[in-house]
Amino acid sequence: MKTIIQAESAGFCFGVKRSVELADKLLAERGEIACLGELIHNRQVVDEMASRGMRVITAPNELKKGDCVMIRAHGVSKSVIDGLRQSGVDFIDASCPRVKAIHSIVETAARDGRFVVILGTKNHPEVEGICGWCGEHTVVENADELEDFLLKNGDVCQRPLQMVVQTTQTQNNFSECAKILKKRCTNAKISDTICSATSTRQKDAADLASQCEAMVVIGGKHSANSIHLAEICRERCSQVQFVESAEELDLAALDACHTVGLTAGASTPAWIIKEVRNKMDELNEIKVEESAEPKELSFDEMLEETLKTIYNGDKVKGLVVGINGTEISVDLGAKHAGFIPTSEFTDDGIKVEDAVKVGDEIEAIVVRVNDVEGTAQLSKKRLDAAKTWNDVEAAVEDGTILEGVVTEENKGGVVVNVKGVRVFVPASQTDLPREADLAELLKKTVRLKITEVNKARKRVVGSIRRVAQAERRALTEAIWNEIEIGKKYHGTVKSLTSYGTFVDIGGIDGMVHVSELSWGRIHQPSEVVSVGDEIDVYVINFDREKRKISLGYKDPDANPWSLFTGKYAVGDVAPVKIVKLMDFGAFAEVVPGVDGLIHISQIANRRIGKPGDVLTVGDEVEAKITAIDEDKHKVSLSIRALSEPEPAEYFDEDEEETEDQIEVEVLEEDAAPADTTEEA
Repeated sequence: MKTIIQAESAGFCFGVKRSVELADKLLAERGEIACLGELIHNRQVVDEMASRGMRVITAPNELKKGDCVMIRAHGVSKSVIDGLRQSGVDFIDASCPRVKAIHSIVETAARDGRFVVILGTKNHPEVEGICGWCGEHTVVENADELEDFLLKNGDVCQRPLQMVVQTTQTQNNFSECAKILKKRCTNAKISDTICSATSTRQKDAADLASQCEAMVVIGGKHSANSIHLAEICRERCSQVQFVESAEELDLAALDACHTVGLTAGASTPAWIIKEVRNKMDELNEIKVEESAEPKELSFDEMLEETLKTIYNGDKVKGLVVGINGTEISVDLGAKHAGFIPTSEFTDDGIKVEDAVKVGDEIEAIVVRVNDVEGTAQLSKKRLDAAKTWNDVEAAVEDGTILEGVVTEENKGGVVVNVKGVRVFVPASQTDLPREADLAELLKKTVRLKITEVNKARKRVVGSIRRVAQAERRALTEAIWNEIEIGKKYHGTVKSLTSYGTFVDIGGIDGMVHVSELSWGRIHQPSEVVSVGDEIDVYVINFDREKRKISLGYKDPDANPWSLFTGKYAVGDVAPVKIVKLMDFGAFAEVVPGVDGLIHISQIANRRIGKPGDVLTVGDEVEAKITAIDEDKHKVSLSIRALSEPEPAEYFDEDEEETEDQIEVEVLEEDAAPADTTEEA
């Protein structure tokens, strides 16, 4: 064994570290505590805690009077928490925050009547705890079990459903199950609750196992995340040792290996990792002692040994020793001085000075070695692209959404740069209207799914439209799930019609009728709004089955009738403006949006043939409010009441029209086409 490579992510995760630190603190303060189940899945840590005063119990009824109890990192059911609270027991909840987040998701799902699918290891403490926060649910360990469950329980596919995942599950397992649910179920919410630290640890282990002749995985034999690590390594490496401590390590099996990888589960403390590493290092020391004394080398030979040889295509690491406007100088510890032209650094448009500084370690690919000049041209951009190729190929299978910048308009579509990889997006998959100019997308950051990869031809095809459609569907469902009368939205005007305007309120269009655009008189929606305007609207009504939403735009607080009744009462005198003349009288604006009728008999204290004999549209006069009809929102006005009345016999009673006649004529006037009357 010559080289030992230890994964950076090996060892305690955040949740486990937090639990152990809480336990340390409590033991130091109290000297003795109880723990509901083993604190973490590591026998040595549990034994060490026990030696300091931690007593493991299996149920709350084992507690003694005055006990302080810890809830372990895996969490417990809601009934256990409620029981401890009701009994008044002093308890500390050391549940991992990520596990508690899953409890919250399934508790909400139960409240919403959703059936819960838990992807995880049956009888695992974390999974048992999650079950205790659910309503109806099932636990499956893999895609085959999920498929079998759905086949036997077809009614579940038609019900609202929520899927969560044990924090230590593999991403592969989750992706397979998510595909099945998306295919079989009509209303499924899928939450990727795998711990990010777990995903990082698994990816590091997979990468390490792919390049090493042997792997050593340290972790508890009943720890789910450690078991998964060992499984991932075995898929990529033929020789894997899964050990709990240094005593279990088989050094003889590693003796012939040149490169050995080392990783550890989330419940493995640093001191156990160090013990295993020290024991592995001992093998190298023994081999050095047993080997024959090396021959003495000359200075030139020793210098030659220290300077490695590099070749075109090698992946190398080095330290940045200089930066100028055209290149980055890199010390490779080799015979050749490395340099990266700034054009080969990145395609992201980031300034080199902002991304790297002298003293940073940098990784790149050797493009060209010049033995005569003693230089090696490197490219970080090509290395990034090579790494991205793997992500792109994986994205086809798992449907991962990638992000890139549109760099050019091509024949029939656009090209998106995804971390150095050119992805062609056909025009039909850009999510732009057919007649739209594709140049609109240039230099914009877009999200897309990869639909086709041909590595031999360096051809990648993607779709922006698929992502946009999925996001719109999600937004639409979110709106329909939360919509209620009176709820306010900030939307964008999408189109105008003669009867109103359609407004996008975040993935779904609602209609604002022309009568709901303004309190004043308008003939066309374009008098108030234009396409592209961002406006605030509120829900007046909606129909889930027909998928229709009626919206309001005019401010309820600016209701002219409310403003009028708040300012005037019967008997008040108001300045009014004549806005329309009719045979039976004149309409006058009292406040903007509220008109009153001045009957012909109330215009003057003498007999007149028609209102136009005395009044003209636009005249501003004073009138007395003689009646207010709250139900019909009508106002009666009188100019005559403000002047000295003529003798009563001057008027013939049969010449005055009855209220019923006025009402009929007003209705007829209101029903007349707008263009047959004078402008208000």
